[in-house]
Amino acid sequence: MEGPFPPFEPDGPGENGESANNNKRLRDIPLRFVLPNIITVLAICAGLTGVRLAFEHRFDDAVLMVLLAALLDGVDGRVARLVKGSSKFGAEMDSLADIVNFGVAPALVLYSFVLDQARSFGWIAALLYAIACGLRLARFNVMMENKDSPKWQSAYFTGVPAPAGAFLVLLPVYLGFLGIAPDWYYATGVACYTLLVAFLLVSNLPVWSGKTLGARIPRAQVMPLILGVVFYVAMLATYTWETLTLSVLAYLAFLPYSLSMWRKQAAAHAAAAKNNAD
Repeated sequence: MEGPFPPFEPDGPGENGESANNNKRLRDIPLRFVLPNIITVLAICAGLTGVRLAFEHRFDDAVLMVLLAALLDGVDGRVARLVKGSSKFGAEMDSLADIVNFGVAPALVLYSFVLDQARSFGWIAALLYAIACGLRLARFNVMMENKDSPKWQSAYFTGVPAPAGAFLVLLPVYLGFLGIAPDWYYATGVACYTLLVAFLLVSNLPVWSGKTLGARIPRAQVMPLILGVVFYVAMLATYTWETLTLSVLAYLAFLPYSLSMWRKQAAAHAAAAKNNAD
């Protein structure tokens, strides 16, 4: 007798509708296939809990839960690759989690904190941000299948990535904890800022991803890296909102530099292609 739940098939049914082993039902699933999915589900729980905390006006905890959701979302994929537990099911779960954690949750937290004072304009801004995040994630999934782009372009995102968008759009909340009163004028400005972040998500702006840094670190840079990480975490724990605000401003300042890097590499690639053609 079959149980109340369908069998878990990490990569879906086979070509003829059979399970992944083609001849018999897959009875035992290795834990390495389940662990990344558990982390993804926990990330969704954190994002939705952030929304609930925002509705309860516990905004500091709400922001921390959204940031925790972003952290867990970044961990699940790396865990899957580390334990060799990647699957089609996990990829679909991760995509669905991203729209909740980076689109819906930040938009609702921000609306509950300040955008509601801008009335309909604030809701439109929150709505457009959530939709832009969904469009950004859909475009990312499609572009992953593009094998024709030059190799150097793989070091850049097209548009601001969704996790960074959630990090950026919550800047008005950080500033609110630093003493800025959320009145109608501030809410209107925040709505315009939210629309700007939504535009950055769906734009063609090249954003350096850091993938070219590699997995190895020069020996001379190990100690400074450890000290830098410890310093940042200590600042984040001690001066949370100041550190988050400065981090957002630093990221926004980095975007023009990223565009400049892209243009230089594109010019070098075009010159090399022209020389090869000659």
